[in-house]
Amino acid sequence: MPCLLLIAVVGFPRLAMLLLFLFTTYLQHAYHNILMPALGFVFLPLTTLAYAWMVNSHQPIVGLNALILVAAVVVDAGGLGGGAWRRGRRDY
Repeated sequence: MPCLLLIAVVGFPRLAMLLLFLFTTYLQHAYHNILMPALGFVFLPLTTLAYAWMVNSHQPIVGLNALILVAAVVVDAGGLGGGAWRRGRRDY
């Protein structure tokens, strides 16, 4: 069951962020204002969730945890840049 939950969070990070924001205080513990989660919701949702997970579980952001955070940034940035690259390569 936890693996299925992880797949759902990775597949739909904005939905997971919205549910966490509405029904828990998980994001409020990691971020002390609303600006960073709002920007994270728009631009880097998976990275925002990964950072919140690390802060809430009291893990330092070094070693493997830093690698997880970098991987989340790469996945988020790939989602942002992949659409623009495809639009530019259309053959009419």
